[in-house]
Order: sequence, then structure tokens, then C-alpha cells
Amino acid sequence: MRLDGIPLWDGTEYRGPVDLSWEPDRIISVQPDTLPGYDGLCVLPGLVDTHVHLVGYAGPGDPPDFATWPLVTTRDEQVLHGAAHAQRAMRHGVTTLRDLAGDEAQIALRRVFDAGVLPGPRVQVHGVVGMTAGHNDLFVPPAFPVRKPTADGPDECRKLVRAWARAGMDGIKLTTSGGVLSIGDKNAWRNYTRDEIRAVVDEAHALGMLVASHAHSEDGIRVAVEEGVDSIEHGTLMSKDLAETLAARGTPVAPTLLINEAIAEGRVPVTPEASAKAAELIARRDVLLAQAAALGVRFVLGTDANGHHVQFGDQFAEVVHMTRVLGMDAESALRAATSDAADSIGMPVGRIAPGLGADFVVLRGRPWERIEDLATENIVAVVSRGRVVAGRLPVSP
Repeated sequence: MRLDGIPLWDGTEYRGPVDLSWEPDRIISVQPDTLPGYDGLCVLPGLVDTHVHLVGYAGPGDPPDFATWPLVTTRDEQVLHGAAHAQRAMRHGVTTLRDLAGDEAQIALRRVFDAGVLPGPRVQVHGVVGMTAGHNDLFVPPAFPVRKPTADGPDECRKLVRAWARAGMDGIKLTTSGGVLSIGDKNAWRNYTRDEIRAVVDEAHALGMLVASHAHSEDGIRVAVEEGVDSIEHGTLMSKDLAETLAARGTPVAPTLLINEAIAEGRVPVTPEASAKAAELIARRDVLLAQAAALGVRFVLGTDANGHHVQFGDQFAEVVHMTRVLGMDAESALRAATSDAADSIGMPVGRIAPGLGADFVVLRGRPWERIEDLATENIVAVVSRGRVVAGRLPVSP
């Protein structure tokens, strides 16, 4: 329950060698140490992925068809796949996850992990509020009778927010543009009127829930920002004036870089339609997002990992890629994946400090100086909720 003389990057900056002690789920003490040990190793907070989808195929080999697997697999079986994804992420150094298309299944996983019934990361769950024929609705083929909940009109939107609050959701995921993997829509399509968006945000905030908005198009980002959502998911076609507004407000943006590239380039099994939509976005994305980063937009780690297009365990690679696409330096990218990501979703993690949750990774290298050292093959041990869940803690020299 302690590491003496281990070099520490604490979630904000490098602190040098420290004596670190903890008990289950609480860091007790972080004290400077004048006698450094653990040559070539360091400790940093567990990563926080603010945008994932836990329920998807987690088995070996080539995944089954993305669109039909949820329709032909019982919900009980899907929950077990979700648990496997969460545990895989945890073993790969991602100790907090926010699921942005959850229902009772992900809530059950959150409760089971929190109670210690199964080892697992910290999980937040957002329920989706989306319109008929909107992005979230179009993952299910039109002829299939069992569909996800939809809401149309301000009153229905308020009611669905309230239903998700009753179910135990931590927040709401709102769709304000079309998407990539949804079937038959376009990124530029409007999702919801301003009155509907205003009703969702007002009701969620009244019930103490954050609102994350899926938005690829400039119009979708603009209306979400103007109506006061708490984060932008994707933010792909962000104009300069929107970037300036987001930067001034400090609104977090999860850019989900790797998944759209994988889909656009056909590196994962997708339909020609999805590949074409992603390619259209990618053609404009890098210049716009690099501009946004230079203007001070608050980018945080969000991968859209689902086990099909992005794996749980790819989060380290996403952070490295943020430095390449967004032009962030190594420390800024690490903050975006730890302390700032945790702050953006209101979780008391993402830093290694007394009183916070005991989630951290022992790693070979110095990723705050050389971001490429942030690699899963460099993981020595992962501690989640104060317990070793992967690897072995190094022996004090």
C-alpha cells in the first residue's frame, strides 16, 4: 500500500520522487522523497475516458456485424460483454469511464463495480435523448420493432430526461447533428429544434445532470453551445468563432480522433456509407481542430471506444494522437486525459493527491516529456480503487 521514492506526475505536473501511500479507494499521503528509486519508472493517475460505449462485442477474433449484434444478442449476454470491456480498459490504465449511450445495463455495471461485487473501473452513465429518425434512432433498422426510446417536442424531451433521472443516470447525452455510424442520415442533418434542445438542457440541469451533446456539424455545435450544454462530443467541424466561444467558456470537447480515421480509411468493418461520411469529416477536421486547440479550446480524452471500431485499451494511443492532430504538448495531452477529463465530468480522480480516489498507473518512461512512452506495453502495474488490477507493484529498491 505504498511506494517510496517513485517519480510522480500527479495529473498536473511532475513532482519528482515521492513517498506515496494509499488504502482501498483513498490516497493517504504524497510526500517528497530525497532518495529516488525505481530507476526508469514513474507513477501517473489512471486515465479518464469521457466518451465510451461499453455494451458491444468483447469476444475474440473478428467482431460480428456492428448493426445487428445488439439485435440478436440477449441483454443479459450484452451486459457481460460490457463488464469485459470495462475491465479491459481498467487493466490498460483507464480507471474511469463515461458511457454516453447507457441504459439500465450500464447502470447495473456501475453499481456492481462500486459495490465491489466485481472489480471494475469507476463508471458514469448518460442516457440518450434523441428524436425520431435522429442519430441515435437510426442505429436500429426501420423495420425492426424493438427500438431505443425517442422523444419529439419539448414536453416529450422533458419526460425522457425525467425517466432517465428516475433510472439513476448521471447525465444526459443529446444529439444535435447527424452521425457517422447511424444508418441513412447525414452529418449535416438537424437533430432537434432549438426549443427541444432548450427543454433538454433546462430539465437536465434542474435535476443536477450534465448534458453532453453529440455534434459533428457547425450548426449542430452552434445550437448546442448557445443553449448551454456542458460538453461537445466530436466537435468535428468547429468554426473559428465557435472555438473562441468554447475556449472562453471552458467547455470541454472530446474529439474522438482515432475512430473517425479508422472508419474513413476502412481499417475496421463498416458500410461504404459510414466510410464516406467519416472521410468527408476527416477531410476538414484536422485544420479546424488544430485551430481550435491553438485558440485555447479545452480538449479532453474521449475515444468513442465500443470494442468494434476502437478497442478498450486504445486510450493511450488516442492521447498520443491528440498531440499529433491537435498540436498539444505532452503535458497538456496528459492533463486532458487525467485531471482535466476528471474535472469535466465531476469525478474526484485524475490527480494523485491525499483524499482522492486511489487510481494510478506505474509506467516505464517519462510520458510528460516523451508522449510516446504512454504505451500499454510500458505498463508495470495498474491500481484501481486502491487495489492492483494488472501487473505487479515494483519492489522498493
